[in-house]
Amino acid sequence: MPTLFELIENGRMVESHRPCPRVVVKDGLWRLLAARLGEGRGTLLGLWGDAAAVHMAILDENQKQTFVATIECPGGCFPSVGQVHPPAIRPERAIRDLFGLEPVGLPDPRPWLDHGRWDLRHPLGTPVGTLQSASRYEFLASEGEGLHQIAVGPVHAGIIEPGHFRFTACGETVVRLEERFGYAHKGMESLMMGASIEQAARLAGRTSGDSTVAYAYAFARAVEAALGIEIPPRAVWLRALMAELERLSNHFGDIGAICNDAGFALMLAHCGVLRERVLRTSAACFGHRLMMDCVVPGGVSVDLPSRGFEQIRQLIGTVNRAFPPLVELYDKTASLQDRTVGAGIVHPALARQYGSGGTVGRASGRAFDTRLQLAYPPYDALLFNYDVPLLTEGDVNARIWIRIREVAQSLALVELILARIPPQGPARVAVTGTGDTCEGMAVVEGFRGDVLAWIRLGPDARVERCHLRDPSWFQWPLLEAAIEGNIVADFPLCNKSFNCSYSGHDL
Repeated sequence: MPTLFELIENGRMVESHRPCPRVVVKDGLWRLLAARLGEGRGTLLGLWGDAAAVHMAILDENQKQTFVATIECPGGCFPSVGQVHPPAIRPERAIRDLFGLEPVGLPDPRPWLDHGRWDLRHPLGTPVGTLQSASRYEFLASEGEGLHQIAVGPVHAGIIEPGHFRFTACGETVVRLEERFGYAHKGMESLMMGASIEQAARLAGRTSGDSTVAYAYAFARAVEAALGIEIPPRAVWLRALMAELERLSNHFGDIGAICNDAGFALMLAHCGVLRERVLRTSAACFGHRLMMDCVVPGGVSVDLPSRGFEQIRQLIGTVNRAFPPLVELYDKTASLQDRTVGAGIVHPALARQYGSGGTVGRASGRAFDTRLQLAYPPYDALLFNYDVPLLTEGDVNARIWIRIREVAQSLALVELILARIPPQGPARVAVTGTGDTCEGMAVVEGFRGDVLAWIRLGPDARVERCHLRDPSWFQWPLLEAAIEGNIVADFPLCNKSFNCSYSGHDL
């Protein structure tokens, strides 16, 4: 059987796309690629629309290579990938809402991002009509004796993003969970169209604020790939340093918040202190607690001051002393384990099918880390002894332990990075256009998993089209499966153990 890369040899290569190939394919080859995904012979990395085309990014995990397949849609339609590969269903619903391109055979034709409250339909394609009222959204029906529904959200009790969850339960046991998102849609891709690289970079860093470094990192690498730019060595290492600090702060926050949802507030307090220490150190070293706008195309906008090395080393020392006792506390608190062990299980086969990355995937046996499998500088020189943290239980407890192990690895990586940052040299180069249309794609590892950025720049170096894909696109559907059979009261615990992004998903 031919490999995925052998299949795309029959397509038309787009020479201006870097670093991986982009191939324009016909209906038959598009359907064949979709069938291969459905058979588990490839992983869907992303699926997004264009003015009159649809692009599909695919990962060949065996070859550790990626490519983009494009199908042109002169008639306004294309064969649905979702009819043979369920992870494509939600992206196709979003394509239909935003561009008006029809996925023929799509199993679920309901709108996804469009709630009927925009002033027009298909805002990124050919705008259609003026909307007068919100359209009714029909949730999937469940039949059975004694079933009732519970509606949660989109407004929640805490200071969190909006999302609606519709539970069908029998007593306290969840029979079905259905999600409804789009409330945090902010027109990100529309705002980027026609923007300068600098403006678009600022937007990219605000796609999901807790992952601002990861998004800026992916966007910058996509721009640099498109323009053929090589950034200074010092900038390469500083970017990785920021990415690991971002990972640490979020993992501390998540570990504490999960335990708090199980009624163990002590862990929340202590992990909150560690998270705050990371944020304050980031502010002292890079001028912003979240390091927003610090990673930019061409390098970094803020260099690490000489005193920053010692400040980060002090942070690492503090964490190395304070975190192990917290891990022991978690491990030896029976009442806490009673809530987390066996709750919210994601089966390994489902994690593989959805190509779920990050904590969710690794807790369910999918050993994928972009820093290793699709290595980019400086990780290609750092992770030669790196083992992806891996468990197969797939429950809340496993997702906590993956975070714990990633904290230990990030601490070690930060020390290595500090030792290898070039002591001097520029941290940024100028970014200029080539005078031609060019395209680039990049995938980087954020704390939730792999973040994808794809961009097309015009001859004037302004953005013609940009797509940013959050890991949550392939994690949110797994939450629906994970909560089935659990009690309603365990939903906040399961949900927090995923900690998917609403904003990054809603675009």
